[in-house]
Amino acid sequence: MTGLSLKDIRKSYGSVDVLHGIDLEIKEGEFVVFVGPSGCGKSTLLRMIAGLENITGGDMYIDGQLVNDVPPSKRGIAMVFQSYALYPHMTVYDNMAFGMKIAGESKQEIDRRVRAAADSLQLGKYLDRLPKALSGGQRQRVAIGRAICRNPKVFLFDEPLSNLDAALRVATRIEIARLNEQMADTTMIYVTHDQVEAMTLADRIVVLSAGNIEQVGAPLELYERPANLFVAKFIGSPAMNVIPADITEAGNTTVVRLTGGKSVTLDIPTPAGDKGKTASFGVRPEDLRIANAGEDYLFEGEVSIVEALGEVTLLYIEGLVQGEPIIVKLPGTFDIKKGQKMQFAADRSKLHLFDAEGRTYRK
Repeated sequence: MTGLSLKDIRKSYGSVDVLHGIDLEIKEGEFVVFVGPSGCGKSTLLRMIAGLENITGGDMYIDGQLVNDVPPSKRGIAMVFQSYALYPHMTVYDNMAFGMKIAGESKQEIDRRVRAAADSLQLGKYLDRLPKALSGGQRQRVAIGRAICRNPKVFLFDEPLSNLDAALRVATRIEIARLNEQMADTTMIYVTHDQVEAMTLADRIVVLSAGNIEQVGAPLELYERPANLFVAKFIGSPAMNVIPADITEAGNTTVVRLTGGKSVTLDIPTPAGDKGKTASFGVRPEDLRIANAGEDYLFEGEVSIVEALGEVTLLYIEGLVQGEPIIVKLPGTFDIKKGQKMQFAADRSKLHLFDAEGRTYRK
């Protein structure tokens, strides 16, 4: 069991700062997922943990040991890459055994570990095949098996499923979830841009933006209580709807006037001094519903696009925010036509409010 401690970690390429002082504690046995938009620094941070990128500033500890200048091979880390990185001329068995052979392990120990890893990943019948005879999902499982065989202190995954099609992504994600259960004492750090992977695999999610950590928390904590507007819009698919608003009454309850003139009362406290200030009103697409006749609705607008997906129906509503539709996600199928004018309501406990700087007003 091994934990990691990152203290004021910085990374620069010449005059370009990529990471601006990352402070993060990862507990022993945790499955932590790094998410964020392209260029936010998540893969760079992962490569720094692996020792593949030098640390510009700060200190990194693995299992209590300072590893700033420790080479990758001495850190007790195994990394699974997006591109599999298998030797094409070697069989599955030899690919999985290669690292142990280099380390001088006995033939008996190598065989034991390879076959145990192959069994856990359902690769036993493929051990004599070359990588070219495998599907993408099978190749990725070989790469994971090779990492398992090294018996690492820490697993690092760098977008391991991004090259797979939708069905293979689901199957391989399930394999990684099973692996995490089987190796419950092993620390795992996973980089992805896929929200489903992050929400289903992680014990905690680290949301990064422009080289900074925006929020760290359990998946549902980030979904239900985002720290700021960036996290609120990044976590969740489709993204949270955000409507410009003005605070007309502040205090233990808050009244905001939305774009379009509708006033909404929220059980969200705001400082008295924020009365008259601009704000951002947020509601997730899945928290909206068609308002009943006579109900105090949130907003109304015209349906511009209907996406009937079977299990859900997505409505794109125009007329509230200039140039950006409001998205409504309804469960099931509905007979709704383009051009229909409709009113929508939501459970008031599901609504969010952000100040002019994008910080969440806490409920």
